[in-house]
Amino acid sequence: MGKVTTLWTRQVPEVWAELEETGQYTVKKQYILEKNDTISDYYLELYEWYTKAARKYIDIDEELKYPIWLSIDESLMLQPTEDTVILKVEIPEEEVLICNMEAWGYRVNYWYIPVDDEDEKRHNEEVKRYGIASEADIISSDKGNFYPLLKRKIISSWDRVFTTRPDKMTECAATTWRIRKEWVKEVRRYG
Repeated sequence: MGKVTTLWTRQVPEVWAELEETGQYTVKKQYILEKNDTISDYYLELYEWYTKAARKYIDIDEELKYPIWLSIDESLMLQPTEDTVILKVEIPEEEVLICNMEAWGYRVNYWYIPVDDEDEKRHNEEVKRYGIASEADIISSDKGNFYPLLKRKIISSWDRVFTTRPDKMTECAATTWRIRKEWVKEVRRYG
C-alpha cells in the first residue's frame, strides 16, 4: 500500500456492522432507495453518472456503482447526529477521488459548470438570449431537443466536478467506492 489519505465519513450504524461482519462496505442500490424514498431515481441517476464520469480519473471495479462521500478534514465532516457513526479511515490514495463541491452543486441542479466568472457570465447571457427561464429544463425536459448544442455544452462541462480545483479546502470532498475494515482507524458512535 502506497500513500494513504485520512478521511471521515458519517454513516448509519449498519455500515459499521457490515464492515465488522464482511470486512468491506459498498453502497448498494437498496440503500439509496431506502434513504431517499420518492426522490431515489434522481439520486440513482446522479450517482451512476458520477461513477461513470469518475472512471475517467480513477480505477473503479465494474461492480461498484455508487460513491461513498467523505470529508477531507475533520473540521469539515458532517457532524454526528443521533443513531450515526463517524468513521475515521485511512484509504490508499489510488482509491480516493477528490471533487469540487461547488461544481457538484451545479451538476446536481443540471447547470453548466463554468471555467470562471467570465465564462459563467457569457453562458448566462446565452441562456437569456434564447429566452430560457430555467437552465435545468435544457437537461430535464424536452427543451434540450430544441437546443442540442447548448445541451451538449452543459453536459460536457460536468467533468469539471473532477478537474476544477476549488479555491478553498472547504469546497472539496472525497469519494471512494469501498471501505475496507482495515482502513477504519476510529469509530465514534452516537445515540
